[in-house]
Amino acid sequence: MASLTETIYGEVRRIAGRQLRRERGDHSLRPTELAHEVLARLIASGAAIGVSREELLRRAARQCREVLVDHARRRRRLKRGGGLRPLQLLVDPPQAESSEPIDILELDAAMEALARVSPRQAEVVTLKVYGGVTTETIAELLGVSARTVEGDWTFARAWLRREILKRRGDAPR
Repeated sequence: MASLTETIYGEVRRIAGRQLRRERGDHSLRPTELAHEVLARLIASGAAIGVSREELLRRAARQCREVLVDHARRRRRLKRGGGLRPLQLLVDPPQAESSEPIDILELDAAMEALARVSPRQAEVVTLKVYGGVTTETIAELLGVSARTVEGDWTFARAWLRREILKRRGDAPR
């Protein structure tokens, strides 16, 4: 598995760093720890065997989401919500700051619901938000046009925003 770490470690580390910059300043995970956990999960599950570099990055983005969600759940259980600062993820492009902060657990629940309605749109969000993947690369990975990815991204952001507000009881009528 040394070739796996050599192949994508730097990119996974950049993804982890980008994700953690969006979280609260006192986050207990560091980019290196997040990258190591993502790679460890990929290796342990066998998900890194016999796949292309692009597919490895897709899987790494999904694992990044899972690690962050698991970490947030553990922290919430320990502190019962204390000290958690909501993430700011539903923006375009994903690096920009949002005026609508959301909690990673709220986003995860909404993402699961979106995946049941539209798996491809959920995949677009995962790749953009957790993987930092460009529209053009997502189009290539999913075998669709960049315009389709942009439409999926626009729809998914609106759908997720509405789903989160609905779960909070604040949904517009």
